[in-house]
Amino acid sequence: MTFKQRHFIDSHKVATAFAIVAIMAWTNNWDNVTAWVYFGLHGAYGFLWMMKSRMFGDKQWDQPTGIMYGIVIWLALTGYWAAPFLILTTDFEAPAWFLGTAIFFYSIGVFFHFAADMQKHTQLSLKPGVLIQDGIWAKTRNPNYFGELLIYLGFTSLAWHWFPIAWLAAMILAVWVPNMIKKDKSLSRYDAFANYKKRSALLIPYLI
Repeated sequence: MTFKQRHFIDSHKVATAFAIVAIMAWTNNWDNVTAWVYFGLHGAYGFLWMMKSRMFGDKQWDQPTGIMYGIVIWLALTGYWAAPFLILTTDFEAPAWFLGTAIFFYSIGVFFHFAADMQKHTQLSLKPGVLIQDGIWAKTRNPNYFGELLIYLGFTSLAWHWFPIAWLAAMILAVWVPNMIKKDKSLSRYDAFANYKKRSALLIPYLI
């Protein structure tokens, strides 16, 4: 069987909800509201990602890969499970205002991430090779990554601990930024890219 990167990514995303419940069982901590909010956010995101992967996934994750690199992918993504571990082992409860704020930014992130990938999939299906520079892609060249940033900040911040945020920052520097730079170089082959780059941000609309 030939494995693709998405096989490891998708399986880990879905496993997240079960991992959170397993940590709850291990700590015998079933009453922590923050942990359940985390379960709702990160757990749901995993299933949303899996459905997106099957319906309109990003083709870059279709690259064939070996078992060892697949294990590296799993280990890297497992770092995000530090947040529920910290919440449940310390029995930390985030204040209500912070829970609401986390859900607020997470929800906006879901819109940007999934709407961007849907627009990309649809436009490239209808016009292969087109430079996408309108709609949700008009003000940022990476609205899907911008959405993911809000999504991950939404649930990693719930632990109120430096490690989950540091892990997210490490993943951004190691994976996201190189991918965004690589994509810009690839898109530079289009004549219209220079003007598009001038009027759009790399990541955060109107800012970065």
